[in-house]
Amino acid sequence: MDIRQLKYFIAIVEERKISAAAQRLHMSQPPLSQQLKAMEDELGTRLVERSGKTLELTASGKALYQYALQMTQLMDEAVSEVKEVGRGAKGSLNIGINTLSSVELPDLLHRFQARHPHVTYKIQQNESSRLCELVKSRVLELAIIRLPLELDAFSVIHLDTEPFYFLASMEKPGIGPEIDLSDLREEPLMLPSTEGLGVHYTIHMAFTARQIKPNIVAECSDIPLLLKLVSSGFGTAIVPETVARQLEGRNIRASKITDPRLSAASGLIWLKGHHLSATAQHFVEMMKERHTH
Repeated sequence: MDIRQLKYFIAIVEERKISAAAQRLHMSQPPLSQQLKAMEDELGTRLVERSGKTLELTASGKALYQYALQMTQLMDEAVSEVKEVGRGAKGSLNIGINTLSSVELPDLLHRFQARHPHVTYKIQQNESSRLCELVKSRVLELAIIRLPLELDAFSVIHLDTEPFYFLASMEKPGIGPEIDLSDLREEPLMLPSTEGLGVHYTIHMAFTARQIKPNIVAECSDIPLLLKLVSSGFGTAIVPETVARQLEGRNIRASKITDPRLSAASGLIWLKGHHLSATAQHFVEMMKERHTH
């Protein structure tokens, strides 16, 4: 089989009729029927069966269809990549950003755009664990995530480590510029992440190390909503410094948490052993430069 035959097969599967597939492929029916028969003869199994006026996949056909999609996608990516290299820096940056780091992204994209002005962008925001899944499934090429997470399948550039801040409404008395973790024992805390994710785990481990049982009243990964809840006095929050930088004009006071064990790390990831587009490689190179100076 060759890539041309796989594209024929995909058309047959998706159109469910030889005539419709032939029309889609701008060819006549007999040669397409012959190609299908040649594939079945080569594989020694039926790939489709007639069901009334349409074609249905056999179990073998379903298996081949999944591989055909993957292989034709890879071929299209290869052609696109070669053309992109031939054109220079024009391409698309397909990147994910975790919910807590979005404040950093405009600065990074401004830097990248200055170097590569013709690049377009596809940006997706999500929780770090979901971003890992999207990179694994190759929906995304790159993602900026919060650590710690299981990263065996990925190449990683470790980015900044930043302190955490305690956020409270301006109306709350007795809050200074710095605060110790032990002072938060009774606070009605909201966490900017959900259980099992990097930031949630980091905060809980810091409390555990100090043998403090925190009073967690809510988890909220929607940062604008979390800040509204803090501002209204519904509860207090512990957030990384990047979130604490978003408080201008809000009724919120931020105090740096002095415990050195409580810090937030982030990383840029991509899938090991898979080709990155030239655009993604340029972004990786920029991030490496930024974090080696």
